[in-house]
Amino acid sequence: MAISLKRLVSKPEHSSLLTEMLQLVPQSVMIIDQEGKVLLEKKLALEIEDLTKLPAFPPKFPIQAESEILGWVVGEAGGSIATLLNYLVIRELERKSLITDTLEKYKEINLLYRVSSELGSYLNIEAIANFVLSEASRLIKSTSGCLLLIEPQNLSNGSPSGKLKKIAAFGQELTTDQPWEIDRGITGDIIAQGNAEIINNALADPRFIPREYPLRALICTALNVKGKVIGLIVLSHDSPIAYTAADLKLLIAISSQAAAAIDNTLLHEHKLQEERIKTNLGRYVASQVVDAIFAAEGDISLAPVKKNVTILFSDIRNFTTQCELLAPEQIVEYLNGYFTAMVEEIFSYGGTVNKFVGDMIVAIFGAPSHLENHEQKAIETAIAMQQRLQHISVDWIRENFHTGIGISSGEVVVGNVGSPQHMDYTAIGDEVNIASRLQSLAKGGQILVSRSIYELNQDKFDFKSVGSLNVKGKHNAVEVFEVIY
Repeated sequence: MAISLKRLVSKPEHSSLLTEMLQLVPQSVMIIDQEGKVLLEKKLALEIEDLTKLPAFPPKFPIQAESEILGWVVGEAGGSIATLLNYLVIRELERKSLITDTLEKYKEINLLYRVSSELGSYLNIEAIANFVLSEASRLIKSTSGCLLLIEPQNLSNGSPSGKLKKIAAFGQELTTDQPWEIDRGITGDIIAQGNAEIINNALADPRFIPREYPLRALICTALNVKGKVIGLIVLSHDSPIAYTAADLKLLIAISSQAAAAIDNTLLHEHKLQEERIKTNLGRYVASQVVDAIFAAEGDISLAPVKKNVTILFSDIRNFTTQCELLAPEQIVEYLNGYFTAMVEEIFSYGGTVNKFVGDMIVAIFGAPSHLENHEQKAIETAIAMQQRLQHISVDWIRENFHTGIGISSGEVVVGNVGSPQHMDYTAIGDEVNIASRLQSLAKGGQILVSRSIYELNQDKFDFKSVGSLNVKGKHNAVEVFEVIY
């Protein structure tokens, strides 16, 4: 790391200390850089024309950063000053090293956050594998790469054997159809050990198995899940290259996220249909509702149907501004804490969490299972959410997360909507748009409802008329009321 002696000496706290020391020494002393330029001095009695060719007398005491000479202290009494300057250089190196380490950790955290967020959007192993290779090759120099999985039937008792299946690959060297043996070669050894490794001279490695195309350098890591190896990632280069520990650290970070994502996908693919539905449904329906659905004697269909329900939208005011105040991982931690608290309140009143859109929560009351007085339950939920937020244990969330809530009710279409590859249980209709519009108008701490909600609950809660608003697609203005709690 480059250290400028001139900048170090000119720092006010250093300059004043050095000047004071120079005045205390009885002899003439000067501090010069490696080019002989005087940075600070107590004037020498001896005139020297060329400071880069100083004689043995007066003596020079070197100032250096590791093995690099930054300059000298010239003069009989320069030893103590040189000692101080070398100490300041060491401190500056430590400071720069700390900044570099912090930056690297921040980059790694951001990488993990980005990769984990992106991986969550993929529903099949091939898509996960292609994304992981794309991200790895973007960060680590490579001309080829592949992601290999141990075939499921060979994972019994945690002792892999048999063949490796290539899920995704790029580059000429690793996209051939040549089989990969699970118990031979460098990759076989890495799978057996469950570790990661750099091989910068693959041809000299006794484990190396020659392939159709030459590989000069390899960087590999096993995909580990709960102590079990499920595959590995291989990156290679067709010319000599020196992979570093930093490269390996990045690949391990990516592989840990990939392994978890792949394992989850494999798990879902091999579960029974009923368990899959129950697990997925449990993500957005309270547990008691899931139990009721599976315990019901009649069929409860998730096919799209018209149904009278209540829709609740909740959103944090000025969330983007709040995001700028903290590091991404801290924002995610606070947001998860907030979602946990809000979802608990929704579930406790029998609501269904329809979706999260950024920091916004959309909940349905009255679907997929019937819910008595769903309009009242939605208001009770909204009040509980606002009160919970006011008393949440995390100070930062309490002080900075202020939500606006909008509620409307009526007949909408509810059910599974999407493609064969991905379905969402959701609601579609005017009342959804009205609830969304009410939420966008609500200030932090406010709960705004439509007339349909007000009329059914005016004797149960306190309301204040806010006025009317126009909603796209509606000919008549919508009356708005605020819940007073």
